[in-house]
Amino acid sequence: MHRIIKKRSDKSGLPPGTLVHVGERKAEEVKIRVLDYDKEQFEEKEIKAIEETFPFKDKSTVTWINIDGLHEIEVIEKLGSCFGLHPLLLEDILNTDQRPKMEDYGDYIFIVLKMLHYRENRDRIEAEQVSFILGSNYVISFQEVEGDVFPPIRARIRHNKGRIRKAGADYLTYTLLDAIVDNYFLILENIGEKIEITEQELAANPSPITLQSIRTLRNDLIFLRKSIWPLRELVNGLEHLESELVQEQTHAYLRDVYDHTIQIIDTLESYRDTLSGMVDIYLSSISNKTNEVMKVLTIFASIFIPLTFIAGIYGMNFEFMPELTWQWGYFALLGFMMLVGIFLLVFFKKRSWF
Repeated sequence: MHRIIKKRSDKSGLPPGTLVHVGERKAEEVKIRVLDYDKEQFEEKEIKAIEETFPFKDKSTVTWINIDGLHEIEVIEKLGSCFGLHPLLLEDILNTDQRPKMEDYGDYIFIVLKMLHYRENRDRIEAEQVSFILGSNYVISFQEVEGDVFPPIRARIRHNKGRIRKAGADYLTYTLLDAIVDNYFLILENIGEKIEITEQELAANPSPITLQSIRTLRNDLIFLRKSIWPLRELVNGLEHLESELVQEQTHAYLRDVYDHTIQIIDTLESYRDTLSGMVDIYLSSISNKTNEVMKVLTIFASIFIPLTFIAGIYGMNFEFMPELTWQWGYFALLGFMMLVGIFLLVFFKKRSWF
């Protein structure tokens, strides 16, 4: 985050639309992949120069241009010049801390959202900004790094499964959004499993490590909420958008994505409430443990107070204390003190104080 803030400060004073990459460089080199298809034919290739994508703008087939890596500004600039993209749009693509949103530019639609990944080796959730440009016969996607949740979609295109090869670019955009949203469910399942494990630890033996786990989960949910909550507005706007770029039959599929988004948000809120309750349970458990310890210490103190009083009396060593010269005085006093201790233990036990 510090690096992002620093790079944003570098843009201070620059004119709107100035292209500066804001974010970490996550890819060594920019990779460009093109999938071009219709009902009858399919072509897939990886290209080196962005200029090779320019002929696909006016083709009658559906073209998906995917760009991995955003640090080479000239690539984005050339692509924007060929496809007539607004400078502010290109600026948003390069600013990788954008809030998920959808904007209609008339000839094309701009969509930006977060693609989430769970890194098992780091035990953390990472977000990657993904931007889409939906045109009349093309979809351009921009990713920070190579690797995504789209392999099943590419496989469906290659093998002509489903209706994706029969539909247009708007349906392709829907399938990409749907893949990203469905991946959110996997992230939430992982969070849910961690919450269940933490609940079991909380019930069995709460410790500072348990509290740290709760705090980590709460931070993850805050991060997820920030990435997912604006998606509801994005999908709802896309569903009700009156544009020739989105066909009527695609609206039904977008409603399904919207329903999934609402379900994900409801699950997030449920998890947040659960974790808030777990914090209260943890504090109550620690308080109860402390009370139990204090109760035991109080019982021992209550038993030894009268014994200490007796020992204090006979520790004064006055001259005229007949018990001091009695042959059995020491043993009688120990026995009396033992009886007092036993009496107090029985008394506390009958009162169910321990």
